[in-house]
This record gives sequence, C-alpha cells and structure tokens, in this order.
Amino acid sequence: MDATTAGMVSDRESGGTHTSRTIQLADLRSLMAAVPADAASEDYRDAIVEQNVLGKTTLNSRQRTHRYLRELYALDPDVLLFRALRDVWEADAEAHPLLAMLSSLARDPSLRATGAGVLPRGVGEPVSSLDLQLALQARYPGNYSDAVANKVGRNAASSWTQSGHLVGRTGKARSVASSHPPAVAYALLLGSLEGVAGEGLFESFWARVLDAPVGVLYDQAFAASQRGWIEFRHGGGVTDVGFSWLLREPIGGTA
Repeated sequence: MDATTAGMVSDRESGGTHTSRTIQLADLRSLMAAVPADAASEDYRDAIVEQNVLGKTTLNSRQRTHRYLRELYALDPDVLLFRALRDVWEADAEAHPLLAMLSSLARDPSLRATGAGVLPRGVGEPVSSLDLQLALQARYPGNYSDAVANKVGRNAASSWTQSGHLVGRTGKARSVASSHPPAVAYALLLGSLEGVAGEGLFESFWARVLDAPVGVLYDQAFAASQRGWIEFRHGGGVTDVGFSWLLREPIGGTA
C-alpha cells in the first residue's frame, strides 16, 4: 500500500484544513471517546451531526466540524491512516496530542509546510504566526494570498501549541512535545508508507515531529513492539521495523 492509498496527501498539493481550522484536539478526543473503536464512517457523522456529541450550537457548525475532522483524520476505518490511529489511540491519552498532529500533518499540506518554522527551532526560541506564514509561502510561492497565509499561520500556531511543540498564548516559544510509544509506532508507519525503511525511519520528518532523541525513540519503539503494534529489532548495526498488525487486512477485506 502506498502513501496516497493509505490516506496521506502529497505535499505537492497546496491547500488544506488549516486555511479554516486547527487540529481540533479537544473535539477529536471527545469524538473518539463517544464512538466505538469498531464504528463505521457513517457512525462518526451521526455522532457529530445528528447526536451532537461535540456540543455545537447549530446544524451548520456540526456539519462543518464533521467536514474538517474528516479532512484531518478521515474518520473512516477503510482508510489506513485512521484505522491505525484508532488501533493505538486508546492505549495512552498522553500520546493523543502527537497522534493528532501526525495524522493532521499527513493529510494537510498547509500544516506540514509550517513545520519548517517550528521543528528546527531551539527550545525557548520565539516562534510567531508570521514565521509559520512565511514557511508556508516559501514552500508554496504564489499559491496563497497574504491574508490566507496569515490565517494558516495563526491556525497552525494553535495546532503546534495543542501538540506540545509550542507554548504560550500571545507570545509563543518552542517547547518539547511529549513522545510516547503509540505515537512512535504511528510515526514509523507514516515513514514506511513513504518508502523509508530501517534506520531511516528514525531520521524521517515524522520521527522529527516526535521531538525525542533517537535513543528514546528506540526504547519507545521497543515498547510499541511489546504491545504488538510493530515489529522492531535494533542491534548489530541493523535496524528493522515491520508493521504486519497495523497493515493487516481490515474486516471485510477492504484495503
């Protein structure tokens, strides 16, 4: 299965949910708590739009929330990125911020472009929404007006704060996100879907989002393997990672 089939959106495409919204971590957490792990895609829509489990005030806001959450997370067990997200979601609530960010980065090129304004910064270094706007415009020159790029920058700054990479309200600064085994397993899967293997998985963009030293990532990958999420072997100059469980054929045989 390649990255596109799995539900990832290529960074060759501009646009994305962050022209309108953030990663909406609180809404995602509430939705995942309200809908069973084995639910179908229509159950997520029913929970948001008909049952209003997220407590939105109007039908329009419920419909828009469903649209944006679907754009960022797919909300469909037939889409590998979402199925794998649900596979590891309930294991550790502290992993939720990075899991949400990783999925959103995989599906929103505009957010992914702003990573260049966040990830290389040192801890405590100021990061403004303008920095993220400029990173977006550098990646997609001429694709965004200043007004739209500014909105993406502001929304992305909020998202990177929700994930733990930034701290602060008006004046934001680089922080360190909290990595946990479920997010490591998910990040390694994303790298694999892009064709990366072995040691390269721990050096990919997705691994850098985890904000942890490689030694910590090895330990957390081993913990993930103990849970059965991945297969992991590191030693003797060889690093091998497998994803047989996360890549298993879904019920009904739909890829």
